[in-house]
Amino acid sequence: MSVEDVCRSARRAARVLGALPRERKDAILGAIAEALERRAGEIVRENEEDVRLARANRLPDALIDRLLLDEDRIRDMVAAVRGVAALADPVGQVVDGWKLANGVDLRRVRVPLGVVAVIYEARPNVTVDAAALCLKTGNAVVLRGGSAAKHSNRILAEAVQGAVIASGLPKEAIAFLGSDRAELDELVVQWQSVDLLVPRGGAELRRYVLDHAKVPVVWAAGGNCHVYVDAAADLEKAARITLNAKVQRPGVCNAAETLLVHRDVASAFLPDVGAELHRKGVELYADKAAAQALGDIPSKRASRTHFETEFLDLRMAIRVVDSLDEALDHIATFGTGHSEAIVTEDATAARRFMREVDAACVYVNASTRFTDGGQFGLGAELGISTQKLHARGPIALEELTSVKYELWGDGQIRG
Repeated sequence: MSVEDVCRSARRAARVLGALPRERKDAILGAIAEALERRAGEIVRENEEDVRLARANRLPDALIDRLLLDEDRIRDMVAAVRGVAALADPVGQVVDGWKLANGVDLRRVRVPLGVVAVIYEARPNVTVDAAALCLKTGNAVVLRGGSAAKHSNRILAEAVQGAVIASGLPKEAIAFLGSDRAELDELVVQWQSVDLLVPRGGAELRRYVLDHAKVPVVWAAGGNCHVYVDAAADLEKAARITLNAKVQRPGVCNAAETLLVHRDVASAFLPDVGAELHRKGVELYADKAAAQALGDIPSKRASRTHFETEFLDLRMAIRVVDSLDEALDHIATFGTGHSEAIVTEDATAARRFMREVDAACVYVNASTRFTDGGQFGLGAELGISTQKLHARGPIALEELTSVKYELWGDGQIRG
């Protein structure tokens, strides 16, 4: 079956999904969770093969970390599916409504988008998250994973599709493509069948989609995220936040890549936090003032390239700034609009940072690592959108719906 045929079949399946009541959708999600639990051993074995090949091909550690599925992560996937089932169904929700002057009742109601295509790389959990979110919102989904996770994606898709078929839905409700590049080329131009394309990956995938897609796109983008330690920061709090934002899981898009420190606290803050970052294996790239404050702690001289790089591993750029204005300018220049944090006890500085930083998620005195649909109570997510049209922040249930206007009359005509 060609990609065009797959997408057309998904379009037909979407008509069935869009009419399902919540109870039916939640029951199918429960069946998917049970299938994943039942086949956990198979999933781990297939994933081990992907990880073995990734290591043999010397892929980056951050990619291998995203690729890995152990028993704990499978339990997390299962919990995410059940969490989505427990959430309110946005489909059919009346957003607002009013009576027109002519007596017609108007309602604006949430409806499924239709067919969502998701392109992702070494993130096998997206197979399950995307299927669960799209099923809950009455959307058919076309999944296209990368070659690095081909064994994991295949077994996950098999488990999900098996539960869907056993529940009486058309198998095209959850369609899965291989990692062939020709199929990707065909998928991104299926504007007649696909309503939304969500690419989740790095800069290379983004450039490819920008150059080739004819389908509306919402980016699940990467993040060049910052922590700014203000002159009025609680330095103990700042150290905890900095370390968590960088090292808790460095290979994900909400990890901090650059540390900005106000000059007034640099000599008091950087030696201790720099030593701890170094102890945890973080390679530091510091500007001249930051290097002086770090003292004997090893660092390399930071360049513009370091400040504009999403490292996704144990590397971090450090810059000393003279003011909040300079920190805001740096973030405006190098940030990608994902997640930004300030550590300060100055309420005026905190409000200004919150107001002026142009990002999907802005934090005061908290780690950027909280940018996550599950952490926000939204269930699973397709990623974090850094766009401003249709979806911004976690791409969760509401972001996978549109609206339509329902108008109820009693014979009115327009004069």
